[in-house]
Amino acid sequence: MSASRPALPVFVLLFSLMGFATSACTTLGTAPASEVALDEETWDPFEPFNRAMFSFNEKLDQWLLKPVARGYDWVMPEVVKQGVGNFFSNLVQPRVAVNDLLQGKIVQSGRDTGRFLVNSTVGILGLVDVAKSVGLEPKEEDWGQTFAAWGMHDGPYFVWPIIGPRYARDTFGFGFDWLSNPVTYVEPPAASWGLWGVDIVDTRARFLPSDKVIEQAAGDDKYVFIREAYRQRRRNLIYDGNPPKPSFFEDETENNSAKPAPVSGSSDNPQRPSP
Repeated sequence: MSASRPALPVFVLLFSLMGFATSACTTLGTAPASEVALDEETWDPFEPFNRAMFSFNEKLDQWLLKPVARGYDWVMPEVVKQGVGNFFSNLVQPRVAVNDLLQGKIVQSGRDTGRFLVNSTVGILGLVDVAKSVGLEPKEEDWGQTFAAWGMHDGPYFVWPIIGPRYARDTFGFGFDWLSNPVTYVEPPAASWGLWGVDIVDTRARFLPSDKVIEQAAGDDKYVFIREAYRQRRRNLIYDGNPPKPSFFEDETENNSAKPAPVSGSSDNPQRPSP
């Protein structure tokens, strides 16, 4: 990495170290390393700061990112947008395969490696998703998921400027995600920044159709809605789409099973006989 590269690595390192420190403090002495650590509620001790950052990000999106994404979506043909999305998705496949391996998903790691090789060759550097047509579906794995599988708890919830919501553990993982992305090492630095910009704009453009749905579903407090949506998404990713039920569901099931069966012919809510 050249000396002229911007100072983003410093910020990434600081974010990551802060995430590691705060998440480690909540993890030590609470869960065996062999168990997936996942808190049932979002711990949001910095809510005033987070709400301020959330508002900042909303304004940044409203005045800069969304208009650029709309222009990109309007100008670019669908086939070009599809190719751009495939290209950036393919670049992170080695990271996905490594995290599969670190989580003990040996077979899935092999499939994701095969997906990368097929798309990087037959798929013309990943522009065409050939692997999907032969049954190698894309998977999403990152370092935050791996740290959860190793027993690291969520830690406090943060909303960072520009990069958005992250648990402390996932903030730590974000640094590793950034370092394991080939775009980080493209020279000259201006080309690296340009590629990051295209990736961000393309990703934002793909989510434009969701804006109205989110606004309608969020109700009076969009901050809480996004926070809980983030929590649910991370749960699904960590558990590969099959998260365990929260303990209060289990308690309710146990309470219901402990109730004595009603006597035959009786009812908890007897109906008044017809006159």
